[in-house]
Amino acid sequence: MTDLFSDLGFAGNGIRHISAREAFYAVSKGAVLVDIREEYHTSMKTFKVDNYLILPQSIFEENIINLPKDRPLIIADASGIHSKAVAEKLLKNGYTLVANLAGGIMDWERDGFPVQKDPARQLSGQCPCMLKPVNRTKKIDSQYE
Repeated sequence: MTDLFSDLGFAGNGIRHISAREAFYAVSKGAVLVDIREEYHTSMKTFKVDNYLILPQSIFEENIINLPKDRPLIIADASGIHSKAVAEKLLKNGYTLVANLAGGIMDWERDGFPVQKDPARQLSGQCPCMLKPVNRTKKIDSQYE
């Protein structure tokens, strides 16, 4: 397959960075979207596209061999930070058709592209240090009843 990414996004430090719109287009043309977020993140929300693979970063090294070298791969995470390092790793291991999803699933969803959510697993809170499950039940101490 020709380099689907050559006219998409921008290159920086040898990595091709593409937007959510460009990634959606590339997936429709046969690219594989590889989500490297851990299970506790993917259990809440996933990309809703064909050619989608979840391969958590924690087990990526031992499973890199299972990724196709003949198909374009778009590496995605929550915001595009960790996926960049994984894309670099793939390039160092002989993969040539690799792109980083700039902005990750956060920009993907913000731009209106399809996601699958599990409402029971969604988190809420004003900042990351305060995140908690939406449907969390709070035990009330009997002295306050």
